[in-house]
Amino acid sequence: MTTAKDLFIISMDPRSKDSVGQGDLSLTLAGAELIDLIGAGAVSVDGDRIVPGDPPTLDDRLMREAAAGLTRQEPYERIEDWLWRRGRDLSAAYQTALEEDGELTRTRSGRLPFGAERVEPVDTPARRRAADRWKGREPVLTALAAVVNTDGERSDEEPGLDDEAMTTVVAHVHDAVMELEAVRQRRTIENSAFANLWRGV
Repeated sequence: MTTAKDLFIISMDPRSKDSVGQGDLSLTLAGAELIDLIGAGAVSVDGDRIVPGDPPTLDDRLMREAAAGLTRQEPYERIEDWLWRRGRDLSAAYQTALEEDGELTRTRSGRLPFGAERVEPVDTPARRRAADRWKGREPVLTALAAVVNTDGERSDEEPGLDDEAMTTVVAHVHDAVMELEAVRQRRTIENSAFANLWRGV
């Protein structure tokens, strides 16, 4: 399992108090992929640019797609641009992949057959590994999860990342999620003002 898949599984935990927005999760999954590419030696970070290395051998289909999508011409792609480009609808891609792998299942809430359908993690070795990584406060997973608030009872003492490149990626993920939230708030205000205008307020 990759960091992105572990993060997706953790975000689906029904015990989580906070729901994770699909846009927030997609941006964070793109960051998780980039961190795994750094760990695999497939890329390095130079300032805010992603510098590709030799094409890696990767077992995971989505990670292969991520590696294939790297910009290999100078001045190379900025981390922020990668997050927005790669992150587009990425949470849906991960949901589909995990369902195909049998890691997620669809269930209906309530007793009626036409009740609301939701997706839940299946109790598999992969889910248990993700849970162990989460319980062990693995720094990368914890830092990314903190961006999308998957844990309503986190302590104030977050584990630090030893790798400067990974720290840079997490910081850019945080900035992108904050930017997305600002866009949401602006649209809410604009929609409210438009509705008030029509009501004559």
